[in-house]
Amino acid sequence: MAKKQAKTTKTEAIEQIIPDAWPKYAAAGKDPVRIRDVRVILTAPDGIRLVIVKIETSEPELYGLGCATFTQRPLAVVEAIEQYLKPMAIGRDVHDSEDLFQAGYLSSYWRSGPVLNNALSGLDMALWDIKGKLAGMPVYQLFGGKSRRAANVYVHASGRDFAEVEESAKAYWDEGYRYIRCQVAVPNSATYGVSGKSMQAAYHLDPQQDAWDPDAYARIVPRLFDHIRARMGDEVELLHDIHERVPPITAIRIAKEVEPYRLFFLEDPFAPEDNGYFPLLRQHSSVPIAMGELYVNQAEYVDLVKDRLIDFMRVHLSDIGGLTPARKLAAFCEYFGVRTAWHGPGDASPVAHAANLQLDLNTPNFGIQEAYLPPDRTREVFPGTPEIRDGQMWSNEQPGLGIDLDEKRAAKYPYPDHALNGAWPPIRLKDGTVQRP
Repeated sequence: MAKKQAKTTKTEAIEQIIPDAWPKYAAAGKDPVRIRDVRVILTAPDGIRLVIVKIETSEPELYGLGCATFTQRPLAVVEAIEQYLKPMAIGRDVHDSEDLFQAGYLSSYWRSGPVLNNALSGLDMALWDIKGKLAGMPVYQLFGGKSRRAANVYVHASGRDFAEVEESAKAYWDEGYRYIRCQVAVPNSATYGVSGKSMQAAYHLDPQQDAWDPDAYARIVPRLFDHIRARMGDEVELLHDIHERVPPITAIRIAKEVEPYRLFFLEDPFAPEDNGYFPLLRQHSSVPIAMGELYVNQAEYVDLVKDRLIDFMRVHLSDIGGLTPARKLAAFCEYFGVRTAWHGPGDASPVAHAANLQLDLNTPNFGIQEAYLPPDRTREVFPGTPEIRDGQMWSNEQPGLGIDLDEKRAAKYPYPDHALNGAWPPIRLKDGTVQRP
């Protein structure tokens, strides 16, 4: 008997204990569907470390998928799920997503960090996926149905100079995109949002590597939009991302100087630590402001919304905990005239983009969705990845999140080497100082 107990796995031990504590109730004479297992699947079909959670249930064919991707610290998220959230989730009714979120959120006592939030998101999205499958309808129907037929998206145009940015933007326009983010390289400077040598990060105090020059960047941005607006006219909606890489007062100056070019929005002018500058920004510029990509704590965005200091909420769904908190945030924003613009980069997995779409279709105060254009191999790993056509993202109308995971194909794309432990590389000024974000 002792030998048999020694071989019992942690999951088996939980499964033996938990059923005795299950609530003694049933719906229509049938036991509730319960969480049987929580599995973490790691894959990188596009070279980006993705963390996918798969919740398996007491119904053998029923499962849900969620995104827990924190690509800079993925293994920390895996540990949080497997060692802390999984044991408290096994045996629970799959419908208890709100209670599981609240219990998991508070269970660490210290909270509101990206590791815990991403771990919670994996479970939360997977449970909403299951809800939709049980109901036989897309998740947006559970939220109250469609507010629009599809979600407008914006794409990224960039280049080494103004002519290349213009060429990229016009190519997108010809494909039917009407919202275009424009970024240009700064000569002899590391530059956010532009590929090539100018994008190389300064990993250490090496004078041979390009450094970041915020003043040169601040000078070139207004000239870029003068060029693009003059050549593409008034119909195109233009966006730009500062990415928090300049001193706050410099960001305010940029906002003033791009005002004549009627941007759809200017993204992330300040780091979350500099939220106090937003009232000053509002006094000096009427450019619409999108903010929130780095927010992980509710306290970071509440005052900005209620005081109407931003125009678009840009949070990354998995970094705030998943669909459950994002729905509440969208509703909160609605009452203050703030529109949604959920973060949608490549390091949000296709599962996260499917979750974004469910909110986009339902939310009355939807603004815009960042486009994700994955390669074919990613679509093969994630059948049902949302389709984009005519500048809009469309639902496939399948139950749940409408997306699946081919585990055999996913296994063909293991994580790349954890250079710098998978960290975001430091960007340095010319004197070697590390620059936020």
